[in-house]
Amino acid sequence: MKKYIITAALSLFSVLSLSAQSKKDAQVSKLYQNYIAIKSALASDDADKTSKAASEFIKTASAVDYKVVSEGNLNILRKDASAISEARSVTAQRETFLNLSDNMIALTKDFKLSEKPVYVQYCPMADGSWLSDEKQIVNPYYGKAMLSCGSVKSEIK
Repeated sequence: MKKYIITAALSLFSVLSLSAQSKKDAQVSKLYQNYIAIKSALASDDADKTSKAASEFIKTASAVDYKVVSEGNLNILRKDASAISEARSVTAQRETFLNLSDNMIALTKDFKLSEKPVYVQYCPMADGSWLSDEKQIVNPYYGKAMLSCGSVKSEIK
């Protein structure tokens, strides 16, 4: 009887852990989707759209539980997104996007951001990396001027 109770307790604990993991990943996955919106807006050279996407990122980051992502990390992400949101030129937004990208790439070590592969891409001209939900290069650092400049550095599954 004792064996069955222990087995049942462990099973319940496993289910709760998986549920908590899914919720944790779901919060960070939403942050990733907001990040992709910023990347896409930068790639299309649209400062207003980039600013709006960064504002959405801030809202999502503010809703993430500190137990999921540390307060310090969330503050850094919000600071970068705020600078992008407040900047009126695509050039200034792109400078801060370098930091935001580095910090989002760091999150990929601890979280599953998407059910689909996530690509870490790199532009040698900007000396910067970014995350993408597609293998095709759509460069957020140069937009239409050099849209396909860069390469896939790694794939996170």
